[in-house]
Amino acid sequence: MDIKTLKTLRAIAETGSFQAAANQLNYAQSTVTFQVQQLEQELSLQLFEKVGRKMVFTSAGKQLLPAIDSILGTVTEMKNYGKADAELTGSLRIAIPDTLLTYQMQPVLKAFHNQAPAVQLALQMANCFTIPQRVANGTVDLGIHYDVGGYSNSLTVTRLREFPLVLVASSQLDAQTVDLQKPHQQLTCPLITDDRESITHKKFMAAIATRDIVFTHFMGIGSVEAVKRSVMSNLGVAYLPQFVVQPEVAAGRLQILPTAFADQQVTAVYIQRKNKLRSRVLDGFIETLVANLVSA
Repeated sequence: MDIKTLKTLRAIAETGSFQAAANQLNYAQSTVTFQVQQLEQELSLQLFEKVGRKMVFTSAGKQLLPAIDSILGTVTEMKNYGKADAELTGSLRIAIPDTLLTYQMQPVLKAFHNQAPAVQLALQMANCFTIPQRVANGTVDLGIHYDVGGYSNSLTVTRLREFPLVLVASSQLDAQTVDLQKPHQQLTCPLITDDRESITHKKFMAAIATRDIVFTHFMGIGSVEAVKRSVMSNLGVAYLPQFVVQPEVAAGRLQILPTAFADQQVTAVYIQRKNKLRSRVLDGFIETLVANLVSA
C-alpha cells in the first residue's frame, strides 16, 4: 500500500469515476484500475462493484474513505511540521452553495491565499441538503452552507451568521401585481429559482403555502447570477438572500417586494467531521472564514 494509491481512491470519490480520477491525476485509466486492483488484493476487500456501466464504491469502500482521508491528512501534517504559514502545503476540499461562493467567499479566499499561497483549494458548488453527506463520507474536508438541521452525530456544526431573505423583482414591475401580503391568490408572474431543492426555495414555498398563495409558473435557471439577471430583465420574481441583490437594489435596478414574512432568514454554518484529524491548513482556513465572514 502506498500514498499514491490512497490519493487515487480519494480522487475517484471526488470525481465519481475512474476516468475522471485519471484525468485529475494525469494518469492513464489503466493505471487507476491497476492501483485499485492491487489495493483490493492487499486488503482482501472488494472496494468497487459494477452497476450498469459504472464502477461504484461498495459499502466497504465507502467505509474506508474516512480512514484514507485521515492517513493522507497525517502525511500532510508531517510535511508541514515546523513550517511557517506561508510555507504550508496540502489541499482543502470545500462544499458550498452558489450564493455564498459567488457573493461572500472572495474576501475569505483572498485572505487565505495571502496567508498560505501554496495550499490548493478545491471548492465544489453544492445544494445545502447534500453537503452534510459529503462531509460525513469524507469526499470534502469542510462544508459551508445554510443550516438545514438533521445532522448526524458524526458532524460538528458551528454557526457563522444570519442572512435575511427577500423577494425581488425588476424595477419595471408593478409591485401590485405580486402582492404577497394578500392571502388566497394564484399568481401568473413566474417564480424564478436556481434550484427547487434549495433551502431558500423550500422556505419560500412553505411561507406562501400557509397563506394559500400559488405561483402557476416556474422558471428554473442553473445559477443564481443568471436568476438575478433574469429578474432584472423583468422575466419574473425570485426569493434570494438580500446580500445577493443589495447592489442592484441600491442602484434601482431591482426592488424588494413586501411580503407577510419579511423576517425570514437563513443561518450560515460550517460543518466538519468530529473524528477528523486536526490540520493546521484546515484550522487556518476556518480562522480566516470566521474573521472575514462573521465580521463582514
